[in-house]
Amino acid sequence: MKPSHFVAGLVLFVLASANTTRPARGDDLEQLIARESQAAREKVKPMPVVNDSVFLRRVYVDLIGRIPTDAEVREFGTWSAASRREKLIDQLLTDDRFADRWTIFYADMLRLRSQASGGAALIAYVHNAVQSGLPYDELVRRLIQTNGKAGRIPEAGFILGDDADPLAMASVTSQVFLGVRIGCAQCHDHPFDVWTRRDFYDMAAFYGKTRRYESQLTKVVYATETAQTSILWPPEGVGPASERKPIAARFPFGLLETKTKPGYVKRLETVRAEKIAAARVVDKGPSVADLLDSTSEKVSKATTGKLAEELATAEAKRDIRKIDVQAGLYQPSELREQLAKSVTDPRNQYFSRTLVNRVWKTLVGRGFVEPVDDLRDDNPPALPKTLDYLAEEFVASDYDLRTLVRLIVTSDAYQRAHAPSDIDEPTRVLMETQLLATPVRRMHAESLYDSIVTAGHLFEPKHSPGKNEKTVRTIVRVPKNSTKPGALAGALNLAPQKGKAMTAMARDDAAEPSEGGYALEQAIELDFNSLLKDQGDEEVALDEMKAMSKEEIEAQRMMQQRMARNSMEYDEKVVERIVDDNPVFNTSLRMQSPAPEGHFLRVFGQPNRSDLGDLRDDSASMRQALMMLNGRITHEAARVGDLEPMYPLLAGKTANVDKAVQLAYAEILTRSPTAQELSEAKQILTEAPTVFDGMADLRWVLMNCNEFRFLP
Repeated sequence: MKPSHFVAGLVLFVLASANTTRPARGDDLEQLIARESQAAREKVKPMPVVNDSVFLRRVYVDLIGRIPTDAEVREFGTWSAASRREKLIDQLLTDDRFADRWTIFYADMLRLRSQASGGAALIAYVHNAVQSGLPYDELVRRLIQTNGKAGRIPEAGFILGDDADPLAMASVTSQVFLGVRIGCAQCHDHPFDVWTRRDFYDMAAFYGKTRRYESQLTKVVYATETAQTSILWPPEGVGPASERKPIAARFPFGLLETKTKPGYVKRLETVRAEKIAAARVVDKGPSVADLLDSTSEKVSKATTGKLAEELATAEAKRDIRKIDVQAGLYQPSELREQLAKSVTDPRNQYFSRTLVNRVWKTLVGRGFVEPVDDLRDDNPPALPKTLDYLAEEFVASDYDLRTLVRLIVTSDAYQRAHAPSDIDEPTRVLMETQLLATPVRRMHAESLYDSIVTAGHLFEPKHSPGKNEKTVRTIVRVPKNSTKPGALAGALNLAPQKGKAMTAMARDDAAEPSEGGYALEQAIELDFNSLLKDQGDEEVALDEMKAMSKEEIEAQRMMQQRMARNSMEYDEKVVERIVDDNPVFNTSLRMQSPAPEGHFLRVFGQPNRSDLGDLRDDSASMRQALMMLNGRITHEAARVGDLEPMYPLLAGKTANVDKAVQLAYAEILTRSPTAQELSEAKQILTEAPTVFDGMADLRWVLMNCNEFRFLP
C-alpha cells in the first residue's frame, strides 16, 4: 500500500466527525418518497413499519452480515424505545464487521478475485478503504489511474484483473462506475441508446497506452504506460488498414451543466474545507495536497501522537522507494488520471446515481433502476427525484458510504413490511417499486453462512476438550520394508501446510479423507493486514533472484534419476487415531473469494466475478436444500455444546425445557415461540433418545425453515 494513500485514508477517517453541516435524515427521505409515490398511494395503502424484532434482525444482517445474538437482542431491549433504532444503526456502522460485510459488496461490484494478479491485496486494500472511511470518489480515482506491481501496489490489481485490456477496461469503467453498458457499442452503435461505436473507442483510448507485463524469470506482473496507443480508428476490419490512425481519448458522458454551482457541490466543498480546517493544529497547517502527500513537512509538524508516527513511517518508506530499482517500470498514466477525474466529477450524475442505486438494491431489495448497471433514457428510475436526492446527499457527504447507508436504513422505506402474500402480482410490483412495501429477500450467501455459525456458537469452541473424541480410520500408503521410524507418520501427512490456515472446517481433522464431503464448506482465510504490509527492498531482491544455480539444477536432476531407478513398492495400511471433534468456523467474509465451484457460498449465489455484469443469483435450487439438510455446518450448529448458554437449561439443577426452547427461537429466529410452537418443540425434545438429541433436532429444523433463510 502506498504510504501517501494510507495516510490520506487515516486522516480522512480521523476527521470524519468534522462535518458540522446538517446530515440528511431518513424522515426527510420518506417525505420525498411520499410525494413522489402519491399516485400509487391513492391505489394501495403503504405497509406499516416493522416491529423491533424484525427490524433488529434485518439491520444486523444488512449492516454486518449476520443475525444478532441473544445477548445483543436483550441489550437492544434495554434501550429507550424512542431512540433505540438509530442508536443501534450508529453502533453497527462502527462495528468491525461493517467493513468486512461491505467489502463483499465492493468485491461483487468491482469483480475482485483473490486468485487474480494482485487480487488478494486489492481486496485487502478495499477493506481498508471501507474501514478508514476513504471517500468513494477517491477510492475510484486510485483504482482507475494507478499502475504498478501486482500485490505491492494494491490499487494496480484493478486494471490487472482484466489484463489491462483497453477494450475490456472501457466496458468495465462505464458499466461498473457509471451504470452505462457502452460495451454494447464495441462492434456497432448501441441498439438501445445514444452511444456509438466511436464513443466506445474514445473511451477505450484512455487505456490505450497501458500495458500488462510479466517477467518470464521472476513471474512479476505489473502495469505501466508506453508511448504508443493500441487504440486505432477505424477499428480493424473497417476500411483500408492504411487509414487506421491513433485515436484521441474523449470522455463521452456529459456532466451536469448549470449557470451556478449546484447546492450539493457547495456542501461538498464545505465538508472538505471543514476536514482540512480540523486537521490544522497550528496556525499554518497542511493544505489538501499536503494531506494526500506523506512526504509533506507541514503534515509532520501539524500532527501529533499516533497520526504523526504513521506519517513519519510513511515518509521513511517513501524514501526507501526512491531507490527502488523497479520504480521506473511503473510509469504513471496521464490519460487515466484525466479519465478518473471525469468519472468522479461531482457534476457527473451517472457516477453518484450508480453507486446509490446499487446500495439501495442491496439494502431494500430492488433498485430504482433495474438492472442496476443499465442506466439509460428508455430505462428510467422508478422514483427519479428520490434517486437524485440520495445521489446529491451522497456527494455532499464527501462520498461517505456510512452516511448513505445510515440515510437509507433510518427511513420508513427501508423499515416497511413486505407486501401481503395474497395480493396479485401487479399490485405487489407496484408496492415494491413505489416503496410502499419491501421485497422479500433471502440472505446473501455470506450472511447465511455466518448466521448459521452465529446461531450455532461456532465462532468459538463450544465443547470442552475431550468431550467429543472420536476414532478416525485412514488408509495410507507406506514403502514396503521401510525401517525409517517416521515413515508411517510421514505418509499420513496430517499436519496442515505452513502458511495455509484453513477456515470454516474442523481444525483437528482438516486433512481427513473421510471428511471429504465437508470440503464444500472450507476455504483459505485472507489476512488483510499482512496483505497490505510494505515488503520493501527485500521483495525487490526476491523478484530479481528467483533462478536456481547450475549446481542446484544438477542436484535436482540427479535426485530425480535416483528416484526413477529405485522405484518403490507400497503397502496400504489402515491407521486409527483419536481426534477431538470440536470444530470452530471462521467468518465467510474473509474467505478467499470467489469460493471454489461447489462451495457453500457459490451454491447460495456468490458470483464468480469473472464476467462483467455477473450479479448474484438468488434463485433456489436442490443443491442448496441438500447442503442445508446434510452439510456439516448445519449439523455442527445444531449440536449442543457444554460451553453454550443452552446446556444448563437442558441438564442439571437449572434445567428448564421451556426456557431452552425460547432460547433456541431467540438465537435462531430472533423472536419468541408461539404457544403452539412451544408445545410442538417440547414434544420433539420429549420423544428424542436424549434431551440433547431433541434440541439438536429442533435447532436443525429451525435453521432449515424459510424464516431463517429469508429476511423478515
